Amino acid sequence: MHVGRIMRTDLVTITPDTSLVKAKEIIAEKLIEHLLVVDKDGKLVGIVSDRDLKKTWASPATTLSAHELNYLLKQLSVDTMMVKKIITITPGTTIERAGRIMQENRISALPVMEHDRLVGIITTTDVMGVLLDAIGINDKSTRFVVLMEDRVGMVADVTRILKEEQINIRSLVTWPEKKYPGIYQLVLRVGAEDGKKAISALTEAGFKVLTEYVEDLGPYLPGK
Repeated sequence: MHVGRIMRTDLVTITPDTSLVKAKEIIAEKLIEHLLVVDKDGKLVGIVSDRDLKKTWASPATTLSAHELNYLLKQLSVDTMMVKKIITITPGTTIERAGRIMQENRISALPVMEHDRLVGIITTTDVMGVLLDAIGINDKSTRFVVLMEDRVGMVADVTRILKEEQINIRSLVTWPEKKYPGIYQLVLRVGAEDGKKAISALTEAGFKVLTEYVEDLGPYLPGK
């Protein structure tokens, strides 16, 4: 999936001369965590987060009275504390790539640009939503893990067995097991009504199936 499919396009923007107090009010009113700062021509020049504003309110200036603090912050504009070195992506960026960029740079939002025009924004919340949708988590499914070797045809073997049992796979995700190179966790979800049948069929076929957390995966590795 690409960013263009899930990015938020109902953008809330402010100008660099917006006061910190006003920016805080907009964030609270719109129930958002980031404000995009644009100049008079609509060009993106900065980004301000709810976290940044909270840090400002928690600064040593809080030794002032509430009236004095509000007066001071009304005099300060967002261009005094906005992030100006902005990392952006395009609508064609994949969701996983966007997530990696945010993780590597320790940021929680990415403005989306197309032909030098601001067209959207994506946040870590959006990426998490895609992940939860992808793994199909809900109360009407059964989740289990199959430990498997990294070899051609292994996933096909698992899906073939479930197909023969007329069991529909609702989601399937794999990731490498860091402690055991060459071993992957294959995480599957099937309908709750097919859970026991799926686990039984795979176990009878020789696969090691986990239905709960175990500290030591050693006994469950393929070939053990």
